[in-house]
Amino acid sequence: MPLERKPEYFKGTQLKVGVIGCGYVGLPLGLRFAEAGHRVLGFDTDPNKVSKLNEGQSYIGHIPSSKIQQYVRSRHFSATSDFSRLAEMDAVVICVPTPLDQRREPDLSYVEQTAHSIQPHLQRGQLVVLESTTYPGTTEELVLPILEQSGLHCPIAQGPDAEHLATDFFLAFSPEREDPGNKQYGLAQIPKVVGGVNPPSGRAAVSLYAQIVARVVPVSTTRAAEMAKLLENIFRCVNIALVNELKQLALRMGMDIWEVIDAAATKPFGFMPFYPGPGLGGHCIPVDPYYLSWKAREYDFVTRFIELAGEVNTAMPYNVVEAIANALNDRQKALKGSRILVLGVAYKKDVDDLRESPTLKIMQLLIEHGARVDYNDPYFPQLHKMRHYDYSHMRSVDLTPANLAAYDCVVIATDHTSYDYQAIVEAAPLVVDTRNATRRIARNRNKIVLC
Repeated sequence: MPLERKPEYFKGTQLKVGVIGCGYVGLPLGLRFAEAGHRVLGFDTDPNKVSKLNEGQSYIGHIPSSKIQQYVRSRHFSATSDFSRLAEMDAVVICVPTPLDQRREPDLSYVEQTAHSIQPHLQRGQLVVLESTTYPGTTEELVLPILEQSGLHCPIAQGPDAEHLATDFFLAFSPEREDPGNKQYGLAQIPKVVGGVNPPSGRAAVSLYAQIVARVVPVSTTRAAEMAKLLENIFRCVNIALVNELKQLALRMGMDIWEVIDAAATKPFGFMPFYPGPGLGGHCIPVDPYYLSWKAREYDFVTRFIELAGEVNTAMPYNVVEAIANALNDRQKALKGSRILVLGVAYKKDVDDLRESPTLKIMQLLIEHGARVDYNDPYFPQLHKMRHYDYSHMRSVDLTPANLAAYDCVVIATDHTSYDYQAIVEAAPLVVDTRNATRRIARNRNKIVLC
């Protein structure tokens, strides 16, 4: 690599881009860089993922194998577990998980381990970008010191005087905004927020991302970029909590909250509809707000809205189980010993992603109460061991009329569009609907309980 490299270098074609973490965020990003003509090397510690990618096989539902095969054949994309090859890259993008631990505190072990993996192979003039969602200050306080153990330096500086700052390598933060299953907004259409630890780093990252997205939004610091991502998800978290709480009130008042929301949404200004559900799911909204509330304690600040929203949303699976128990009780049945079929384990409809899915918690609570639980999900023929749950013994049950009729209660937890809700209501003796998926069903409404 050249000893000196200007940020504008990253506007060039045929860059070598390394993407660390070939999951729901990293793999689409890597393929997008390949589509733009760059040479992409995906890094992952899972040898099975590496092998599948090099064979052109997809393990993510909305990414067809044919797309991977196209770039593998053209040699624009390949994968490896050999992190020494990071030294060959012009730019390295970090897309690793940032989960919570069991105390709901940030677990940055994946980011920290990745930074340590990059450090021995860091080259002068390289650009490193963190995309993993995290609290403001992570890039400067955690990633930068580890990378500088290499002997190379990237000084933190802002303002006009820092525009032409000499820096050994470039470091930036650009939050991922991947939305699995969203057909309207793909990666190329979603604006990319970018902040560097210094102006040259910011310009380098802008130059890189401008080649793969329609619009890049530069901000002054990595902290601003980190905070922007958290604001996006906290906004959703708080509003979903509000509507979940209102749903509980509406149920008690004998009102249809979905009708109320649809009516309010006709206002052409000043209102944005959010919809209730059985709890929060996905890799962002259930997790990210706690990163800020944890960091806020360092400044003697209590984020009351975040904490309250967390309480409301965390309680939703418990409310669902209570509603199931009450519905069974109304039919002279106890929850203990009842056969329950849960429809949908994915965290939202039409995706093969069950990270932080509230369905997993609902199933756990039902089992703890003595129910006999099965599930169906067209995207998960079999479950596997996860971070907090082990349902590896369970397989998806076929939705035949006979099977549906054999359960005491069928719970709609995820409203996949492939489900025939009329047939489900016809066959099942009792349906507990957490998503209002049965709103258009007219016959046998006495079987349906909304919750």
